[in-house]
Amino acid sequence: MWRRAGMIGIALYCLVPFYWMVVSSFRRTADIHDKSPLPAPWSLESYEAVFAEGMGFGRSLVNSLVVAGTTTAVTLLVGTMAAYALARLVFRGKNVILALVIAVSMFPGALLIVPLLKLFTTIGWINTYQAMIVPSMSFALPLTIWNLTTFFRQLPYELEQAAMIDGCTAFAAFRRVMLPLAAPGVFTTAILAFIATWNEFIIAVTMVNDQSRQTATVRIAQFTGAAKFDTPFGTQMAAGVLVTIPLVLLVLFFQRRIVAGLTAGALK
Repeated sequence: MWRRAGMIGIALYCLVPFYWMVVSSFRRTADIHDKSPLPAPWSLESYEAVFAEGMGFGRSLVNSLVVAGTTTAVTLLVGTMAAYALARLVFRGKNVILALVIAVSMFPGALLIVPLLKLFTTIGWINTYQAMIVPSMSFALPLTIWNLTTFFRQLPYELEQAAMIDGCTAFAAFRRVMLPLAAPGVFTTAILAFIATWNEFIIAVTMVNDQSRQTATVRIAQFTGAAKFDTPFGTQMAAGVLVTIPLVLLVLFFQRRIVAGLTAGALK
């Protein structure tokens, strides 16, 4: 009973803020501070304001998709091969490399903003996609390498040996045998990397001030109301719902693979 009550409490703690965001997004501007559990009347005013001319929200969603998708793809390409090498190859300093990978992920992102801003200004990367993609990779790569290294270590060596006996090269054995078996871990890591990049704010707001290149999180923060100091809470709530929906669908669609990836190696 207590376990069930605890699970219900955790679920409510996580879902109530999202519920209130959805409810607030359907309120009229005049009713935005209403405390009723459901909007009365229901209104699409905030959603119409999100896509109003000059808001640039649709373009920002495309920018977020480009940045998050590219970061995830490149991170998986590099991180999967690096993780496989660390899991399978025997060489001196391997544990040191893994320790450095974890150490890099511990640095607060804010500490890197000033040096990166200076570097990107010098090489002309300000207001470009790569100014957001490259720093995001520096945080997504350690996660990818560490997760997949642990995953590859759970796969038996005999599978590769059997593939090589059948004529596969080491890379062919990795591509045709090991990578398909590691699909749950790869999918889980990809979704985590995509979500982290999709929600990233500090790097995006620092490196890009051109509205046509801003991501959705930055664009939402810069929404303005009718007056200069008026905060459009309804519009921000509606935009927050629209930004969250792709992540919810992604997790629901790949739910089984995520669970398989998170629990892989827990039992032998």
